[in-house]
Amino acid sequence: MLSDLSPTKAVYTGSFDPVTLGHLHIIERSAKLYSSLVVGVGVNSAKQSLFNIEERIELIQRVTTHLPNVTVQAFDGLAVDFVRGIGAKVMVRGVRPLMDIAAEFTMMMANRQLDADIETVFLMADEVYAHVSSTLIKQIASQGHGRSLERFVPSEIVSSLMEKVRSYQNS
Repeated sequence: MLSDLSPTKAVYTGSFDPVTLGHLHIIERSAKLYSSLVVGVGVNSAKQSLFNIEERIELIQRVTTHLPNVTVQAFDGLAVDFVRGIGAKVMVRGVRPLMDIAAEFTMMMANRQLDADIETVFLMADEVYAHVSSTLIKQIASQGHGRSLERFVPSEIVSSLMEKVRSYQNS
């Protein structure tokens, strides 16, 4: 069966709350592999986010200005529906060794059942980012260690992250 989906357009989905150096590394690598990469920022109303959807999009746009083939869009609902909806055939997933493999494999199998035309491509996280998580970043930021954050998030977003964490602590 021929598909009307583009194999040269890929989508990398996540919550990106906040975007990390690990996320950015996957974005940069994916941008080299595909002519067009859409970073899909998921809306999860059941989850309390540090940054709202508009802020997360702006932060990702801020750190991807050097990548002309990357765009950022919000989506609500299933990632596989979003990927199909924008005409892509490939869903990129970043995988941290030991942490993500079982969950990502389960998600890939479910997505194959939902839409067999969408391929999932796994990119292994670089070893320097394998331990980085948004939860870790929020913990470091909440302790006031802004300078230390540059090891985990793009320097362009450190001040926004620290400001957001301070506003939550003061409310």
